[in-house]
Amino acid sequence: MAKKILITQVRPAGEHNPYDLLEHHHDVRVDFQPLVELEGLSAREFRAQHLNILDFTAVILNSKISADHFFRMAQDLHVAVPETMHYYCISEAVGNYLQKYIEFRKRRIFFGEHNSFDDIIPAMNRRPQEKYMMVVGENYTDDLINMFASRKVIVTPAVMFRQKTYAWPKEKPFDYDVIAFFTASGVHAFLENFPDFEQGDKAFICFGAPAAQALTDAGYSVTRTAPAPGCPSVLSAIEQYLSEA
Repeated sequence: MAKKILITQVRPAGEHNPYDLLEHHHDVRVDFQPLVELEGLSAREFRAQHLNILDFTAVILNSKISADHFFRMAQDLHVAVPETMHYYCISEAVGNYLQKYIEFRKRRIFFGEHNSFDDIIPAMNRRPQEKYMMVVGENYTDDLINMFASRKVIVTPAVMFRQKTYAWPKEKPFDYDVIAFFTASGVHAFLENFPDFEQGDKAFICFGAPAAQALTDAGYSVTRTAPAPGCPSVLSAIEQYLSEA
C-alpha cells in the first residue's frame, strides 16, 4: 500500500494546500520537490539573440513561468511593454495569470479552451499583420514553432530562461510509492538522477501527454494520465489510484 508520494513541483502557496486532505484521508506522506530548476537569462544574454521586444505586437505564452520571465526580461531591459501588446496563451489559467502584470482585457488576451494552441489559431489567422514572439527555454524544440508555421503563423522564439536538473542528494532516500510528473523535462531530470531506476510496483502519474510519452519512451509504465474524463488533475488521479489500490 502506498505510503509516500512525490510531487515534482513546488509546494502550493498558502497555509493549506489540496494535498493536505489527501494525506489525512489516505494516511500518506506527500513531499514536493521540482526535479527541474529554472534560471532566468540575463539581459546581456537576451540581447545576444538580437531580438527587440518592441519589434513584436504579440507574445505567445505556454506557461505561467514563461509569463514571469517575459515581464522580468522587459523590466531588466527597461522596456515598457505597450498596452497594445497581445497575449496568446495556451490555457485560460495562463491568461488569467497575466492579471499579475497587466490589466485584464479580453481584446488583448487569447487562450485555448482545451490547453492547446490549436484553439487560438483562428484568432491568429484573423490578424495577418501580427508579429509573434514566443517565450521559450534554452533547450526548446521546434515542435510548436513548426506547428504554427504549418498553420501559416510565423513565430520567433525568444529564449528567456534555462533549465537545470536538480541533483537529488545521495544521502536522501528516494523511496516513493507514487511519483507525479508534470513535464517531459521533469521526466528527463528524473532519468538523469536515476538512470537505472526499477519501477516495480511504483505508480507513475502524469499531467499531460508529453510527460507520459517521455516515460513510455524510457521504457516505463504510466499508471494514470490527467486530464482525463472524470480525472481533471494529478490530485484526482492520485486519489483514484489510492482508492483503488
